[in-house]
Amino acid sequence: MHRLTVTPAIRTPVALVVPVWRTLPWRALGVAGAVGLLPAALTRLPGPPPGPLESVTLLRAAVLAFSLGLAFLLDDPARHTTAPVPVRRPVRTALRAALVTPVAALWWTAVLLLVPGPARPPAGDITLEAGTAFLLAAAGATAAVRHTDTPEPGRAVAVALLTAAVVAPLLLPARWALFVTPADPRWAAGHERWAWVLAAAAVAGAVSLREPRSRRPVLGSASLRSPCGTSGPSRRW
Repeated sequence: MHRLTVTPAIRTPVALVVPVWRTLPWRALGVAGAVGLLPAALTRLPGPPPGPLESVTLLRAAVLAFSLGLAFLLDDPARHTTAPVPVRRPVRTALRAALVTPVAALWWTAVLLLVPGPARPPAGDITLEAGTAFLLAAAGATAAVRHTDTPEPGRAVAVALLTAAVVAPLLLPARWALFVTPADPRWAAGHERWAWVLAAAAVAGAVSLREPRSRRPVLGSASLRSPCGTSGPSRRW
């Protein structure tokens, strides 16, 4: 019988699962998830059941709250001080996303189930909006890590995401409306646009997965050394 061999290309990412799990921003995600559950829980308060407009507004508020937590996905205070690892940045970023995805899926399922069935907007369409917002947050964090030296870009990404969420409904022309209600005849067309935004966010995130651009050495320096004392520059997130 042939023994199954595990190549180093597989063994190394597997070995990183526990260390990466420990460095994920669980506090930010926990706070964002708890805050995001509150709008959905409001639909269960005693009194008249919420209408479609109220329900979709509360669900979008919940999505925004959790998206702000995902903006911190790639925060790493030790980004410039940790030793190099033999795994390229796309693999490390994908590992972080893979560990958070089941948590996000469970959270979103709980949010949907909190909203009473008759008042719940079409699950597939509102899930498309949620997935797009989550991917935009992750793509923003990926781009920030690639193009800046900031070890914790989450706060700036969260501010940009919040600003876009506030400004977009005010500035988008009616023919490009995204934030429509289920009763609006533009609902189906609006979610076709959501699909395009999702695709654009996926492409932008994939492009930003490449290793950060190399910085020019400081004038007069003979060579670059990693912060931890190794002979070459450390590989960053």
